[in-house]
Amino acid sequence: MQVSAKVDYGMRALLFLAESYAADPTGLVKGDAIAKSQSIPIKFLEGILTELRHAGFIISQRGAVGGYRLSRSPEKISLAEVIRVLDGPLAAVRGLRPENVTYTGSATHLQDVWVGVRVALRSVLENVSLSDVVSGKFGPEMSQLLNQPDAWVSRPGYETN
Repeated sequence: MQVSAKVDYGMRALLFLAESYAADPTGLVKGDAIAKSQSIPIKFLEGILTELRHAGFIISQRGAVGGYRLSRSPEKISLAEVIRVLDGPLAAVRGLRPENVTYTGSATHLQDVWVGVRVALRSVLENVSLSDVVSGKFGPEMSQLLNQPDAWVSRPGYETN
């Protein structure tokens, strides 16, 4: 899975707002504060915050005392929701949903693999909330994945024979 800069920045902005929400659910945070704390270019962040506002994740208020805040509790916002809003489906094949691609011959069952990839992504991303990430406390399934012996080891892009 490739995580775009847009999703990375949007997620980090929401996590910053989730942390602020815990301290004061009605408190507003300036876009500049988010950008500086997360080292996100402010112009890029402003566009992302607008998308997140249109999608209903955040509320904004203009003016000297304005800023941004989450529209609902961080426990109720899954990572999957955010990714879908900012980048589209969790798993796509050439811009199509996995169930809408077809193959022939030796590739006939490749569609099954892409659907399986989507299921695996959903099983993690739909079950992790902003609150989980801020606290670092994940459910048993996620903890089990993170504790696998090779979880933190990268694999090469290809192997030679």
